[in-house]
Amino acid sequence: MSTSERGPAIPVQEPDPTRWWGLVVIALAQLMVVLDATIVNIALPSAQKDLGMSDANRQWVITAYTLAFGGLLLLGGRIADLIGRKLTFVIGLIGFAAASALGGAATGSGMLFAARALQGVFAAVLAPSALSLLTTTFTDPKERGKAFGIYGAIAGGGSAIGLIAGGLLTEYLNWRWCLLVNVPIAVLAVIGAFMFLHDREGHREAKLDVPGVLLGCGGLVAIVYGFSEAQPRGWSDSLVLALLIGGVALLAVFVWWQTKAANPLLPLHIIKERNRAGCFLTMGLATIGMFGLFLFMTYYLQVILGYSPVKTGLAFLPMTVAIIIGSTQISARLMHHVAPRLLMVPGMILATVGLIILTGLTVHAEYATHVLPAMLLLGLGMGLVFMPVMATATQGIAPQDSGVTSATVNTSQQVGGSIGTALLNTIATSTSATYITSHLADAARESGQAPTDQMKQLVGAEGIVHGYTVAIWWAAGIMLLGAVVAALMVTARAPRHDAPAEGHAEAEANTGVIL
Repeated sequence: MSTSERGPAIPVQEPDPTRWWGLVVIALAQLMVVLDATIVNIALPSAQKDLGMSDANRQWVITAYTLAFGGLLLLGGRIADLIGRKLTFVIGLIGFAAASALGGAATGSGMLFAARALQGVFAAVLAPSALSLLTTTFTDPKERGKAFGIYGAIAGGGSAIGLIAGGLLTEYLNWRWCLLVNVPIAVLAVIGAFMFLHDREGHREAKLDVPGVLLGCGGLVAIVYGFSEAQPRGWSDSLVLALLIGGVALLAVFVWWQTKAANPLLPLHIIKERNRAGCFLTMGLATIGMFGLFLFMTYYLQVILGYSPVKTGLAFLPMTVAIIIGSTQISARLMHHVAPRLLMVPGMILATVGLIILTGLTVHAEYATHVLPAMLLLGLGMGLVFMPVMATATQGIAPQDSGVTSATVNTSQQVGGSIGTALLNTIATSTSATYITSHLADAARESGQAPTDQMKQLVGAEGIVHGYTVAIWWAAGIMLLGAVVAALMVTARAPRHDAPAEGHAEAEANTGVIL
């Protein structure tokens, strides 16, 4: 009787025949979300001129997106768990496309800022549902490794692809196409979602943790906003301090509330598990260094070396290729043979070496000898890191928690990138200002006359590059700290394909990770 009862259940466990097409759909959506964090970087000067933005306000084109995205990801992940991941995925795609169209049609800076914030809101709905769909679609360890390798390459290389696309669209079409290009991509992804993606229904009996939403999202928004305001205001500004301290306090209360809530927004068992916590920290530390580098290298190539938008975007192509190779050809092939940290730690060290090479930049550095080797090492290192981080962080999660777990991975990436951009940019600009002021004063003292315009221009360029190199040293230190975190906290072993099913189930129940 038990055998006959089990018979009908077997087909349910068969792999979905359209799962690889589903991966294409998920990858399209993830690419759209990730590249939108950087695609407008190169287009920003053109947009600023066209819409009459001030230098003080132009940062909101970037910050409005990252602020909404990073602050609302946990909410988006929980919504995916409550109403279903496929439905949330489609809603996120449609909303993201509409917000992109609004931004592309912007007639003023306020309209563009609002559109970017809306993009961030719908990205926060879309990203966790995409990753959780991937988690529930690919359960076989070998296939899971390949799928996460591709997904990791998209997640890591999407930012660099955004810089390339931004340069091409800005130079040959118009800055508005950096936003409008999302519309056809989203349309294709929606059609593909209905054709190829399948999902269980959401857990509608559960209730949304409203206090948790307010505390958790409020704390993240306050911290990201505080770091973004540190650049123009300074770290000692009262508003910046109030935002950072208030954000930390809100998150502390949030953690306490999650122990009391009947339906917590972020079940604490997700972050208490050692391997998952290590993956979240490693991802955050990795993106602090990586996103800051994108900002510096974009300005270095355009302002110091005089590259065009297209040439600047193409200069990032080798790093994108290296990320894809690291994810799909190395990590994906080795993930089911070696422990995750044996990929993550070497990857972080390679990225650290790449950043250290960039600390030798000068105003006359050559791309082929100074920039390219560093980008290749950084890209290869990140390719080794992103895939095992995402795969390990989402293994062994109950279906009802897959959305919020995926959201936590994305949150660590997005908040890490936002903090990295603000932190490293503040270090760079303050260091540059100190350098320029002191060197111009020394030049005036030695010559006995005011510095010439040529001297100001030369010292200004040297000061900017000096600020970049100091900030990159900080990024290298943070990246190295990430290697230490991965080595000490991520102790999961490689999947054992020959282990009995019962052994897997027991290991998963005991540790929360499939060993």
